[in-house]
Amino acid sequence: MTGPAIGPAASPAPDSCRRRIKVVVADDDTLLQAGLALILGTDDDLEVVGQATDGLQAVRLCHELAPDVVLMDVRMPGIDGVEATRRIAAAGLPTRVLILTTFHHDAYVWSAIRAGASGFLLKRASPERLIEAVRTVAAGQAVLDPAVARDVFTRLAAQPAPGTHPPSDARLERLTAREREVLRQVAHGLSNTEIAELLSLAESTVKTHVKRILAKLDARDRAQAVAISYQTGLMPT
Repeated sequence: MTGPAIGPAASPAPDSCRRRIKVVVADDDTLLQAGLALILGTDDDLEVVGQATDGLQAVRLCHELAPDVVLMDVRMPGIDGVEATRRIAAAGLPTRVLILTTFHHDAYVWSAIRAGASGFLLKRASPERLIEAVRTVAAGQAVLDPAVARDVFTRLAAQPAPGTHPPSDARLERLTAREREVLRQVAHGLSNTEIAELLSLAESTVKTHVKRILAKLDARDRAQAVAISYQTGLMPT
């Protein structure tokens, strides 16, 4: 008596079937733009779907291609990266903006964060850091390069956006002591994994704390939460 026929085991889905993160690179320095695209192209999970040399072109590509992330230089002809970011956010596009800057003290960067950017990164960052940042932003989190975070959010704290709460310690009263400590580490530019290790917590616990912090502060994302930490005095300016 023979047993039932058993077909071959199902093969795992090929890598080509896995959804890749779509990226647009916007920088008026064509050599740098090509270098960024080349770096991103080395990662199997990322796909550069478009390249722009000015802000208007970046906005148009975001409308046409609906990328997950756009790497946005702040200083470009036509409209700059700040205005391009504002238009992308105002259009309700799914694209998240990662600002690229050359200098620690770039007056444009804090304006871009206020306009709706999900974070910022120095152009001199390592290829590994660049790829990690794109993945982080695509996953809905913010990237806050610690080398420029203090200057950016000190500027932002000094000029709160119209219609927002005035600087006040009252907002911090909504947070538990642990949530304040987690927010401090977020403001220092640490990832959830790094915060978990530093505070001896499970990464899932840190994620929960961050979600509660955003909800209690009515913050759009980590970048806005960090801005509030400076505005309220949790982080000294």
